[in-house]
Amino acid sequence: MSYRIFDTSPLDPVAQPLIDALKQEYATRYRDFRADSDASAAAELARYPAELFAPPEGAFIVVERDGETVGGGAFKRYDAQTAELKRIWTREDQRRQGLARRVVEELESRARLLGYRRVYLTTGFKQPEAWGLYIDSGYTALFDRAIAPEVHVHLPFAKDLVTPHAIDTLHDLRPREPLGAQH
Repeated sequence: MSYRIFDTSPLDPVAQPLIDALKQEYATRYRDFRADSDASAAAELARYPAELFAPPEGAFIVVERDGETVGGGAFKRYDAQTAELKRIWTREDQRRQGLARRVVEELESRARLLGYRRVYLTTGFKQPEAWGLYIDSGYTALFDRAIAPEVHVHLPFAKDLVTPHAIDTLHDLRPREPLGAQH
C-alpha cells in the first residue's frame, strides 16, 4: 500500500474530500454541545484564508492512496518562531495505521525547513484520538489535565522542534486560563 504526499492548497479540488470530511466529523462530534454544530463546523473550516497555508509561512499537504484523498493537514504562522498545525485528518478506513503520525511528521519537517522552531496546535475536547496522537508524537499538553477537557473546550499542545523534549521554551504558549472559559 503506497501513499503519495504532496503540497497543495485548501482550494485544490483534491483537498475537498478532506475539508468535507472534517466538516462532517466536527459537526457530528460536537452535535450534543452546539445546537448549530453544522454551521459551526463550516465556519471553523472557512475561518482562515487559503493563503495562510502557503509558503513561505505555511503549508497544506494531502495524502493520496490509489488516487483518493485519504489524509492531510496544514500549518500556518502562529508567531515568528511557531507554526500552528491545523486540519489534521485521516479518512476513517485509514486510521490506526500510522498515517496521522506521518502527516504530523511531514508538517513538522516542512515547518523546520521554513525556519520555525516550535509547533503549536489546539484540538477539541471531543477528540481523544487526537490528544493521543499529539502526546505520542512528543507534544506537551499546555492545559491542566486534571480539569475535565470540556471545561477547556480547546486543548492546546506544543512541541519544540529544535529540542523535542524541552518544555521550558513553550511557556509563553500556555493559556492563562482554560480556552473555553471566555465562552
